[in-house]
Amino acid sequence: MEVITSYVALAVGLIIAIGAGGASVGIALMGGKFIEASARQPELMNALQVRMFILVGLIDAPFIIGVGIALWFALANPFIG
Repeated sequence: MEVITSYVALAVGLIIAIGAGGASVGIALMGGKFIEASARQPELMNALQVRMFILVGLIDAPFIIGVGIALWFALANPFIG
């Protein structure tokens, strides 16, 4: 029983860590491209900013879903008992 619990704790940590890393890298790359595009064409900054915030939500969505699944495994573990 304790071995399964420790593997679940490891899996939960990996789900959250890899998801957070991927989301942060994606948002950082997108933010850098937004700054470059805004510097090249300042008149498009408002339209680009709206699209950037929509994409931030889409990039964060898999991470938030992963956190929800990780919490489900941590709190209501289907593999025990």
